[in-house]
Amino acid sequence: KASAEGMPGILDPVGFFDPLGLAEKATDATLKRYREAELAHGRVSMLAVIGFLVGEKVEGSSFLFDASISGPAITHITQVPDGFWAVIVAFIGAYEATRAETGW
Repeated sequence: KASAEGMPGILDPVGFFDPLGLAEKATDATLKRYREAELAHGRVSMLAVIGFLVGEKVEGSSFLFDASISGPAITHITQVPDGFWAVIVAFIGAYEATRAETGW
């Protein structure tokens, strides 16, 4: 049985926070996978927020897509050309495959 209470990231005001009890039945490898997923998703969400804010600020003045994307940032995703998504999915898939093979 693994112990998540000794892992880095536990803060004094909250302490060990596991409201769903996921760490109780997890092995060391599973806890490491959970931690890796938590960090990866946190980083992606921070980049998404930055992208959203930058999208609001540079509307119509960006070199991407010939500055054809306009309006509130929430509507930008529907204005992106279709070929762009295939490239993004390919790059993310290649990165994730490499990360999964390397592991922690």
